[in-house]
Amino acid sequence: MTIEITHTRREGTLIEGTSRGDGSAEILRLREYGRTQRQPFRWSRNLDCWYLPHSRDHATYTPSLERLAQRLREEGFEVTLTVNNADRRSFSEAEQEREEKAEGRADRFGGYAANAAQSSEAAHRKSHDISERFAFGQPILVGHHSEGRARRDHARMDDAMRKSISDGDRAAHWTGRAQAAANYQEFKKDPGRTLRRIDKLRADLRAVEKWQRGQSAKGVSRNPADPELEIEHQELAEEIAHWEKVIKDAEAEGFKVWSQADFKRGDFVLYRGTWYEVLRVNPKTVTIPHIHNGVGQRIVRAADNRHDGWTWTAPYDDVSGRKSADEMQQPPQVQTSGQQEQAKQSPPIKEPVPTAETCPTSQPGTWHANARRRALGQRLPEGRSTPAMAPAERPNGPDSMALVLITSKNSRRSRKRALWALPRAEAQAVCGDPRTAGRSYMLTWTSQPGVEGADWEWTPDNGRLDAVLSDLGVTPRREWTPAAQAPAEAA
Repeated sequence: MTIEITHTRREGTLIEGTSRGDGSAEILRLREYGRTQRQPFRWSRNLDCWYLPHSRDHATYTPSLERLAQRLREEGFEVTLTVNNADRRSFSEAEQEREEKAEGRADRFGGYAANAAQSSEAAHRKSHDISERFAFGQPILVGHHSEGRARRDHARMDDAMRKSISDGDRAAHWTGRAQAAANYQEFKKDPGRTLRRIDKLRADLRAVEKWQRGQSAKGVSRNPADPELEIEHQELAEEIAHWEKVIKDAEAEGFKVWSQADFKRGDFVLYRGTWYEVLRVNPKTVTIPHIHNGVGQRIVRAADNRHDGWTWTAPYDDVSGRKSADEMQQPPQVQTSGQQEQAKQSPPIKEPVPTAETCPTSQPGTWHANARRRALGQRLPEGRSTPAMAPAERPNGPDSMALVLITSKNSRRSRKRALWALPRAEAQAVCGDPRTAGRSYMLTWTSQPGVEGADWEWTPDNGRLDAVLSDLGVTPRREWTPAAQAPAEAA
């Protein structure tokens, strides 16, 4: 039987005509093929043939396929090799297929995670049920007729708990994979990232055009008559047009594409959460005081530069807002509303469920000794009585408000990220639920978050925890009102 090796940009590199046990598998599994010459072929049950991973939408490395064909012929096989790099699909078709596959992976991995979580919970419950026999610390009675059963129960408890931990880790793994797949489209279409991608593609297109004119580009020269150059030119033009449409859609939703024309020296630019004074305006960037000056600061002026001669360049695709020097002199409340407006212009990408820096029970509200001591209307030193606070007004009462915070493991941020404002009892229930924590994240709460904008900021809610909130009967809120503080004790 003849083995057919074919390659097109549309389908990739495929090998048909082999059969089990004919000796071809050992040759195809060698890690010597592909554009990197380090890839093996793999068998696909869906295609019912061998395929080369990551070979679609790319030109093949023909010498690699010729070497494969020669090896198969030396083993007695009849081989045909067909290469047609001109047969391709459009970039939009390829990207749409990638998005559909990402959605399929998200659903599939979500099912894996749910099954693993159920298995982990069942194993934990089994271990707990067995442990009820030893609830009061009953030791193993050596020599007693119950010794054998007790030792078997201990072994069963250990096995069940280990299985629970293992399945819990597996659930966290598949949860992360599912979240990554679900965020594929948002990640690819993030406006800032898309602008950087377009700049790179335009540079590649200029290089191809130089090669077509017989000029050198990127330190190399190519044959202007090479038909591959025309195909690459078409691919790059299609890809640039696709991502430019993504940017236009983002602009229609309120995203601002910043450029050199939007700034002048003396303006202020919002760069990664901090306002910096513009020292110089460049074609691709603005020069600002070094970002080391922005640690713990909301506004950095040129006169505040503590590092003489140190500057930083902020690319326009990473800029979130602009204000004139006069606007920066306005009251702080105007600045806060301006920052919120700029945040709407640059919607951040959805992230995997964020986490907290500490255990959910490690940030209780501060104990107000004076409030506790005078809550029943005791006399102040100057003779004025203090009325008792209602339960909802007490800083540590169950109905007092708390802020639910999220962060990621090993993530350092100048401001905490807040998801919701909830009554303290509801915040404790949400943070204590095991479904709100994973391998690299968790939630926590605090009733003393500090100043909004300086110590913490709102982060988008991607809706992933809606099921947990529904089960707990919690209605999330996105408005924070600091709790009333107890009267200070007179000196």
